Amino acid sequence: MNGQPLATLPALHAGRIRSLDAFRGLTFLVMVFVNELHGVSGIPAWARHMPADADAMSFVDVVFPAFLFIVGLSIPFALQRRLQLGEQGWALQRHVGSRALALVVMGYFMVNAESGFNPAFMVVPMPVWSLLLYLAFLLVWGVFPLEPQVLRQTLRLAGVLLLLLLAALYRGGPDGRQTMTPQWWGILGLIGWAYGAACVLYQLARGRVAMLLVMVAACTVYYGVSHLHSGADNPVQGWLLSHDGHAAHTSIVLCGVVCALIFFQAGQPDDAVARFAKTSLLLLALVAAGALTRPLFGISKIHATPAWCFYSAAWCVGLFAALHALVDRRGLQRWTAWVAPAAQNPLVLYLLPFVIGAALQALGWGLPPLLRQGVPGVLWAAAYAVLVMALVGWINRVPVRLQL
Repeated sequence: MNGQPLATLPALHAGRIRSLDAFRGLTFLVMVFVNELHGVSGIPAWARHMPADADAMSFVDVVFPAFLFIVGLSIPFALQRRLQLGEQGWALQRHVGSRALALVVMGYFMVNAESGFNPAFMVVPMPVWSLLLYLAFLLVWGVFPLEPQVLRQTLRLAGVLLLLLLAALYRGGPDGRQTMTPQWWGILGLIGWAYGAACVLYQLARGRVAMLLVMVAACTVYYGVSHLHSGADNPVQGWLLSHDGHAAHTSIVLCGVVCALIFFQAGQPDDAVARFAKTSLLLLALVAAGALTRPLFGISKIHATPAWCFYSAAWCVGLFAALHALVDRRGLQRWTAWVAPAAQNPLVLYLLPFVIGAALQALGWGLPPLLRQGVPGVLWAAAYAVLVMALVGWINRVPVRLQL
């Protein structure tokens, strides 16, 4: 198979998709806002994540699905670029696997930095441990303008060794003997699993929309079967049916893939009415699927229920269609400059608030109580999101990138 593509994938229109950049930028902006809002008291329930068994969802519960949807929108373009660069067969699969593994590793370390550690037994205070962790990420996955290449390889090796050292220094559990554990993999880890699975399924489907929708349905069926047999005594069967969350997240990514193909697949008449009509049908189908599956499992982000997946994907389809109409079709692009930094350096923008938080904890600094409650807290969260976006714009001027 080496030297041959795993599948014949559909061609997409060339050129940068400004609506995708806008969608990504707005999602990151809202992410920083809601993460900072998390510690604010005295705000309404719709501004928080809904409890696991509430059978409800808020706009906050759509932020993570929006990330998954963005991954799906990007997959056809990303794989097309790799094929154009000559990465076919196993070379392409190695690229997909390395990206997925990098996200899983990052999520694995980050979730252990959030919980599971025992401060009394940590050799290095957790804020310092976290800062060293982000330094290791930069060393391993940073793109530096260094020559010769051996210098770049040396930095990467140093980053890998630093990650291994941090893992060895980690202490968790009541007696400090527990090592790092996957826990819930973290946001980046969950994205990594869903990205890897969706890339494989996209290639197996050869980019055919009908087949991809069948795969979305298959993910939902798998979720249902896994819940019906959640108490299986057979360990092999238990393991095979224990990935319901990954299947649910993959379904959202696949919805993003379908949306990208509807709007941007080449070789078809560029009929805007037809493309938006197909997207409307997709949106209605997702809403209907959410209504049909809600009585079975309810709506829950924590449990990654099918209804949550379908309703979230429907919101993302509608929002992206609106952005595509305004930005790509009508040319209203000037405002996108405000969120452009996220498109240029998305991983840095995601990690930067964690770096800032760890640095403030290491210094023993915190916000005044006034900014952690009510309206002042909401205003601060909004201002902080804008500040982080501006800071990433400044960082983008430095010839260093964090890229998987």
